[in-house]
Amino acid sequence: MFNKVNRKEQRKARHFHIRKAITGTTERPRLVVFRSLKHISVQVIDDVNGKTIVAASTCEKDARKALKHTDSVEGAKYVGKVIAERAKGKNIATVSFDRGGNGYTGRIKALADAAREAGLNF
Repeated sequence: MFNKVNRKEQRKARHFHIRKAITGTTERPRLVVFRSLKHISVQVIDDVNGKTIVAASTCEKDARKALKHTDSVEGAKYVGKVIAERAKGKNIATVSFDRGGNGYTGRIKALADAAREAGLNF
């Protein structure tokens, strides 16, 4: 009768459609966000060469020491600031933002705003 709504499959379908339009180049790599229930991870990827240039996550030892909770908006802001600093260290100023099929609210928005404040353009 009715198909049960599978939110994970819907997110994957949205991400597939987003990825058809967004590709990372050497000049403007792709900033990819992965969000789980407990952590948030970000990578800056050059799709032409198939390489991850820089990455940051709340799973890292420094992040776990600095944060009380890794599954919060504060954790996302921390990761956004860290990824912007690491990208600027590799001379990357502009990126294409790939939210990974997630809605642009909450932790995803906080991460994007923190990365913009720290100097990334997208």
